[in-house]
Amino acid sequence: MTSFDHHRRPLVVGIGGTTRAASSTERALGFALRGAEAAGARTRLFGGTFLHSLPHYAPEHSERTDEQLELIEAVRHADALIIATPGYHGGVSGLVKNALDTLEELRADERPYLDGRAVGCIVTAYGWQAAGSVLTSLRSIVHALRGWPTPFGAGINTLETRFDSVDTCSDAKVVDQLATVGQQAAQFALAFTAHRAPGPSASGVPVQQAQSARLLHAV
Repeated sequence: MTSFDHHRRPLVVGIGGTTRAASSTERALGFALRGAEAAGARTRLFGGTFLHSLPHYAPEHSERTDEQLELIEAVRHADALIIATPGYHGGVSGLVKNALDTLEELRADERPYLDGRAVGCIVTAYGWQAAGSVLTSLRSIVHALRGWPTPFGAGINTLETRFDSVDTCSDAKVVDQLATVGQQAAQFALAFTAHRAPGPSASGVPVQQAQSARLLHAV
């Protein structure tokens, strides 16, 4: 399990993209990660090219590739995540889903899967219907992995919004929405890290002990 240091900047890991270089999905993820950085986080991106290098996750095989281990270790040490997927036929893309399936390797951790981590969700789709339905699906996957979807998730209609470069988006409102996803992920990570940090409360009782006592009295 990662040792939490409340003095360090939290790590937000981004996972997303497509097989196409410079995809709208990966560029949208980049905007969200910059929002997390503005909120005080460190970030790391696993984009489409990297995800394409991952073999199909096969739980019956114990050996893992270097790329699989790199992703697993990064998420293991992450304080929050942001996941971005295109909407393919009403669902999460196979490329992104395979990366999430690989996180099954975290099942036996003291902090299993995405437990205790906020997860920002982003969906790009060629129309509003897919954007909405896939965002709901992605949130369900995050719940299944014990993660906490951020209150705000971004659904982007690429019929209306263009990402002409890494730092250029045709719609300022979309830029703000993506920044909000990143900020919420980072802010949750900062708050949760402080919550877990050992130290005395105002009464001199360790913070976690005091919080546990309040919960017991509330039952």
